[in-house]
Amino acid sequence: MKVSLLNTRITIQVTTIETDDIGNQTEVWKELYSCYATVSSESPLEQTATGAVWDHTKLDFTIRYASEISHLDSTHYRVVFDHHLYNIKGIDHMNHKKKAIKLHCQRVER
Repeated sequence: MKVSLLNTRITIQVTTIETDDIGNQTEVWKELYSCYATVSSESPLEQTATGAVWDHTKLDFTIRYASEISHLDSTHYRVVFDHHLYNIKGIDHMNHKKKAIKLHCQRVER
């Protein structure tokens, strides 16, 4: 893997459930790991219905392997890139060589 291709900063967030004083539970996203990545396989997709437009762009992020992110899954983590949120749809460990991880992501509407 060429280090020079890792030229885009991303942040990986993890979700936790917090309970307030009266028992209400809320989902809170906290920063877990920040690193440089290669962005590839952009697949833009916009849908229009009833006058609204939804952006479902898909991106792949390739990052260096690190022990802090070796346990990633698609249900509790997401990626922040260029002030946009991306849900992780799939994780490719690149033949389990512990060199790189590819995150297949889809943009989230806020």
